[in-house]
Amino acid sequence: MKRYHIHTFGCQMNVRDSELVGGLLEREGYRPAEDIADADVVIINTCTVRVKAEEKAHSLIGRLRALKRARPGITVGVMGCLAQQWGEEFFSKFPHLDFVCGTHALDVIPGMVLRLSHGERRLSETAFRQYPGSLSSWCVPRSPGPTAYVNIMQGCDNFCAYCIVPYVRGRERSRPPGDVIEEVKALAAGGVKEVTLLGQNVNSYGKGLTEKTDFPDLLKRVSAVRGIERIRFTTSHPRDLSESLMNAFVEIDALCEHIHLPFQAGSDSVLRRMRRGYTAEGYLRKIDELRRRVPDISLSTDIIVGFPGERDEDFEKTIDLMGKVRFDNSFSFKYSDRSGTVAASFGDKVDEAVKSERLVFLQSLQRKHTLEKNRQREGMIEEVLVEGPSKGGSEDVTGRTRGNRIVNFRGDDCLRGKTVLVNITRGYAHSLRGEMVQRGEIPLCLSK
Repeated sequence: MKRYHIHTFGCQMNVRDSELVGGLLEREGYRPAEDIADADVVIINTCTVRVKAEEKAHSLIGRLRALKRARPGITVGVMGCLAQQWGEEFFSKFPHLDFVCGTHALDVIPGMVLRLSHGERRLSETAFRQYPGSLSSWCVPRSPGPTAYVNIMQGCDNFCAYCIVPYVRGRERSRPPGDVIEEVKALAAGGVKEVTLLGQNVNSYGKGLTEKTDFPDLLKRVSAVRGIERIRFTTSHPRDLSESLMNAFVEIDALCEHIHLPFQAGSDSVLRRMRRGYTAEGYLRKIDELRRRVPDISLSTDIIVGFPGERDEDFEKTIDLMGKVRFDNSFSFKYSDRSGTVAASFGDKVDEAVKSERLVFLQSLQRKHTLEKNRQREGMIEEVLVEGPSKGGSEDVTGRTRGNRIVNFRGDDCLRGKTVLVNITRGYAHSLRGEMVQRGEIPLCLSK
């Protein structure tokens, strides 16, 4: 039996793309390899949104040269955003690579692997399509867990000054709602209870489709699928966050009370140079509107520090916005030039030491806010969807609240996929601790 290994860098969209390629390979008789050294096919799913992910991918691809030398019959390929950007240039830098596949052609990877087994060499597929393979193809995992990702769109039309996504993922393409619902139904039939709908800007879902629809309408249709208890989505652009989408948090029971809403910077002058299309005040109004509808909504965000021209007073405005919102969680990064973007040509670059200092300060503040938010949950009863064993101990299971907080508590694996009530006893910096309080048949799992 032939085996494959896919190593993934980057975001949830990349994770889903790796799942898709793995599923397509399994249709051809492949099975996952626990160890990369045991695989017949090794694929690196790359990300170029940030320099650190790119550097890590380069490092791993380079290390695979020794594996290829020891096992010449192994197939080694790259996929994803960096593959899209570099194309056949990859072969000159890494001669041990067998194929390069961009972001629109993931569905052809099994065929590329077959062609390589028949003697072809150095295959490359990086052309943009009218309709990407990540939207036209899907398959349910052999053993799905209680949660799953579902692609609903790909690409972005915003062209923020710092962002490489429109150049490596292409323009926005929405997936027909009927195709989305078909996949969600198949996942629910396999035991999935929670789906996360994915896209670079889910708020603009529906553009270009012949069927008149929008994202709130898709959420309603997904919520009607029998067996789906929870719906999440990512990512939203603040400029496109509509009244109807905010209302969906009240109108759709399955929609979890959590939203990831990147603000990137708290200074209007920086936001203008970033080409974000909103002001700090406008962003805060959106937060107020969300909290007016759902006071307990959980908020996470993305933040870039050290964008070209960012002064101390600009950074202080970012810190001020964080203090006003008090996010439950944030993902923060130092700005890095991405080749081909508008910002790469900007002058007035911020010194690396200054960027590092600002990032350390910002992340320290976020840790305080997250701990504060988590401690506020102490004594509350939360609905937790159990995802499996906890990394912290063999007698614990882990799951997430509707607000996307990780909870660890005493239990065993028979709770996987069940939604249970948990009393939160302690809030930590990155998770919650609790005790299951639900009675009935479920506690019998604990008697083993």
